[in-house]
This record gives sequence, C-alpha cells and structure tokens, in this order.
Amino acid sequence: MIHSERIQLIKPDIDLATEINSAILESQQELEQYLGWVSEALNNPMANLQKAIENHENFTGELRYFIIDRVSSNIVGTIGLIIRDPEVPFFEIGYWVRTSQSGKGYVTEAVNLLQTYAFEEFHAKRLEIRMAGSNTKSRAVAQRCGFVFEAKLINERRLPDGALSDTLVYAKYAPV
Repeated sequence: MIHSERIQLIKPDIDLATEINSAILESQQELEQYLGWVSEALNNPMANLQKAIENHENFTGELRYFIIDRVSSNIVGTIGLIIRDPEVPFFEIGYWVRTSQSGKGYVTEAVNLLQTYAFEEFHAKRLEIRMAGSNTKSRAVAQRCGFVFEAKLINERRLPDGALSDTLVYAKYAPV
C-alpha cells in the first residue's frame, strides 16, 4: 500500500465510481481549464474507470490512483503515473485535486509518495511533470517536490477552450 500518515493512494475501484464522479463534477470548472478528459469522464464514468483498472492489470497507459484522506476515507483527488517508456523506465506524473480540498497539500504529498514508489518499485530513471504554462498551481507542486525545470515548449498545446499554450517540463532523476 502506498500511504503516509494522512493519505493513501489506492488503485481504481468500481465501488468508488459514484464518489470519483462527484469529485470530478465538483471540480469540473477548474479541471476543464487544463484537462481535456473531463467531459468524457463525466459522460461515461464506468468505461473510464474500467480502463483505469485494465491499465493496472496490463501495466500500460496511465496507472491512476485515488488520493484518499485516511481520516475521512474520502477521495480528495487522483494522481497518475503515465508510462512514457518502460525500457528506460521513464514516467510522467499527472494529478488533480477536488476543489474543496485545494490548497491543503494533498497533491504535494501524493506526488512525493508516488515518486518514491516509481523509483523504488519500477526503478524509474526519469520522472516528468508537464503542465500548461499558465498553470501556476501545478508548477508550484513540481517545485515543492524538488523537480527541476527543464524546458518551456512554446505553443506546444491547445487548452480545452482552444487557446494556444506553452508547456512547462519539470523532471526528476533516479537517485544515484
């Protein structure tokens, strides 16, 4: 089990479909600024969750985890370990937190747990966090977790609203 005193990261579970859907719905306005998957997840939550379960079973795509508050047992967000190149091994970390839990340090704590897990369990050599240039909250998480700014990719992505955006790349490397 991946956990700290305050949170645990658990694999997707069909029994939590209603709660994860509620968290996405609560946070829809904030999430849709940067993440294109929101409407699809809300329109077809069971398929989205089933795909996440299959990804764990097959070690493919994104290994998503629910961030659970250990006191309340509520979902406070999700974090994913996106498999970029298993031969390196190289992963990207993506995350979001429900609006009512923002600013409480849950994502920083989850990133620290997941990066340790990736280095120890999967022998990761490289981890990245990528974000839209305007996503200051995500940038702050990467910096708090000790990721190094590597690149600003100019006009590299379109946001869900169609606006052109830069992508910032932060990285961390396997301990020597």
